Amino acid sequence: MTVRVFVVDDHGLFRAGVRSELEDHVELVGEADEVEAAVELILERTPDVVLVDVHMPGGGGKTVVKRVLEQAPDVSFLALSTSDAPEDVIALIRAGAKGYVTKTIATDELVEAIQRVHDGHGVFSSKLAGYVLDTFTDIDVADVDPELDLLTDREQEVMRLIARGYTYKEVGEALFISVKTVESHVSKVLRKLQLSNRNELTRWAADRKLL
Repeated sequence: MTVRVFVVDDHGLFRAGVRSELEDHVELVGEADEVEAAVELILERTPDVVLVDVHMPGGGGKTVVKRVLEQAPDVSFLALSTSDAPEDVIALIRAGAKGYVTKTIATDELVEAIQRVHDGHGVFSSKLAGYVLDTFTDIDVADVDPELDLLTDREQEVMRLIARGYTYKEVGEALFISVKTVESHVSKVLRKLQLSNRNELTRWAADRKLL
């Protein structure tokens, strides 16, 4: 089934480029160049994935994400921006975007990112993943659930990324460890929390507002 994609960006030339690059890979269902039109059209056309820029007139991508998800929580957002500033990355993720990539991304990588976001996974480059990890690691979770005390600091870092949909390879790149080491940490996390798989881990983390 082809992924239905909507594009939000205030630069017409860039939108034209995205259409040209993606038209053979996804179903493009619309585009907008400002917040109000974006929200109205996304709610009307209910795409699977919205590519959204960060900085736009009228509140920017963060506003689009928040307003749409209030009424259509099943729509997935992938931020696509020239900015790799930590504050922009975190703002979009906190608003509800599932991923964040920069406009230097290759076409095949963007197509893959769209599919992964549609499938419910988080998508970030290694550098941007580090921003997200640092931010969520700074959250004080000591009093959220005693089960967290069973996990080491590294296991908690791995747990958060896996629960957000990162692949083992992406976790390894973000934490500068091998895939084999990531697998070992995940096995220990699942055993300590008495969970069977990463889907159960995601639900466990979501219930405790750790995502």
